[in-house]
Amino acid sequence: MKLDQKYSGNVFILSSDDYAASKAVIYGMPMDYTVSFRPGSRFGPARIREVSIGLEEYSPYLDRSLEDIEYFDAGDLLLPFGNAGRSLEIIGEFVRGILADGKMPVGLGGEHLVSWPVFQEVYAKYPDLAIIHIDAHADLREQYEGEPLSHSTPVRKAAELMGGKNIYQFGIRSGSREEWAYARENINFYPFEVAAPLKKVLPELAGRPVYLTIDIDVLDPSCAPGTGTAEAGGITSKELLEAVHAIAGSDVNIVGFDLVEVAPAYDPTEQTQIVASKLIREMLLGFVK
Repeated sequence: MKLDQKYSGNVFILSSDDYAASKAVIYGMPMDYTVSFRPGSRFGPARIREVSIGLEEYSPYLDRSLEDIEYFDAGDLLLPFGNAGRSLEIIGEFVRGILADGKMPVGLGGEHLVSWPVFQEVYAKYPDLAIIHIDAHADLREQYEGEPLSHSTPVRKAAELMGGKNIYQFGIRSGSREEWAYARENINFYPFEVAAPLKKVLPELAGRPVYLTIDIDVLDPSCAPGTGTAEAGGITSKELLEAVHAIAGSDVNIVGFDLVEVAPAYDPTEQTQIVASKLIREMLLGFVK
């Protein structure tokens, strides 16, 4: 794929400038046009990169260093502000190119709707794909106030595309009555908790291509207040790291991942973007071989 747009120097720590040699490509999806409460996640990708300078390259959890792998940061995609449909098309086109080049897509959001075109492109390449969805919200609505393109609909769209039994949801603690009924009937649904049920499920996903999507609001607001729709009763950053490490230590074949809904303006302490940055480091080291 020819990278024909100009990118800023704001890149994730230790990113390579050699696209051809890189096994993974980080890209930002700065879109928050459909959020139902607080906007601002379009600034998340840039700030996650900026705070990554405070990370050590070495992970004591995984005994690996970012120096051991090669990944490219393509910067934020240039999305037409306010045009959700065209923005999703641009994201899909970009991810299609990454996949065609045999590279792992690593997305930074942005609202969770940005994952929908990624699901489509990854599924097109891997027809036996499974999705692991870690989130406070089910995202299983068919529409929100009459709009099917919403941050509350991407997982429902994925279920209709690839079958709900190929989707595994963890940590969900919010949603409509209809969403919960749909999840119990159609999805592999593990609400409220993350690490413990995930560890039990991983053996049945062994060998399958899996896409991982994480909404930062799965964390309790005390750990990550910088998000658009904070939801009390969440997990700790320690448990989320434990879940990521469990996936990394399993026989699951991660073919891409994203982290969405970081809205830096609501966290002057920077803890939300700092934990997001650390999660990206751990996922790069855990999933990029």
